[in-house]
Amino acid sequence: MTINIILAEDQKLMRIGIKSIFKDYPELEIIGEAENGKEAVEKTRLLKPDIVLMDIGLPDISGIEATKRILDNNDNVKIIMLTSHISEKEVMDSLLAGANAYIMNDINTDFLKTIIKTIKQGAMWIDPLAVPYIREKNSGIIPPRQLSRASFKEKHANLTQREYEVLKLVVDGMTNQEIANELTISEHTAKAHVCNIIQKLVVDDRTQAAVKAIKEGLV
Repeated sequence: MTINIILAEDQKLMRIGIKSIFKDYPELEIIGEAENGKEAVEKTRLLKPDIVLMDIGLPDISGIEATKRILDNNDNVKIIMLTSHISEKEVMDSLLAGANAYIMNDINTDFLKTIIKTIKQGAMWIDPLAVPYIREKNSGIIPPRQLSRASFKEKHANLTQREYEVLKLVVDGMTNQEIANELTISEHTAKAHVCNIIQKLVVDDRTQAAVKAIKEGLV
C-alpha cells in the first residue's frame, strides 16, 4: 500500500534531497510540496495525504501553526515534524499542536521509512534527544501507551532483564560499541544481546526492534 506524503520545506535543496531519497522507496510517494506554512495547509486540504513531513521553521506561518490548522480541518492526517535543531519549546509546542512525530533531519533514511510506516499505523515517535523534555514536563501531551510496561513484559517475557536494558539503549539510538561502554560489557556481548532481542521480538533489524518497543509501550 502506497503512503501519500506532502513535503513542507522552504529550502529547495532539502526538498530535492528528500525526494531523491524517497525514489528508493516506491511505497512512499510525495504527492505535493509546499514552500511555506499556508501552502502546506492548502495543499493538505486539497490533496488529502496520509502524512505531512513538516519543517518547523517555515515562512509565512510556522510548521507548528500549520499543523494546528491542518488538524482543525482533517484529524486523520499524520504530521511528522522534521527539523535540523531542537528546543524544549519547539518539542512541546509541536506535540501540543498534534504532531505525531518529532524527528531530526539527519536521521538514517531506512529508519525514517520505518517511522513513517508506523506513524501511518497510529504510532508516535520522539527523537531520543527530545525525550528528556517529555519525561520532565509531559502532562497528558502524549496519549496513553498502547500497552503498559507490565503488559509488554508479560507479552515478551522471554526477554531477560539485561536485554531490556540493551533494548532501551537501542531505542536511544546507541551503537553496539556505545551500548558496551554504557553497560561495561564487550562490544561482542552487546552485539549478541541485540541479535537476541531482534530474534525474540520477531523483527528484521534493530530499527524495527526500537520502533516496536516504543509502539508497544516499553519506553
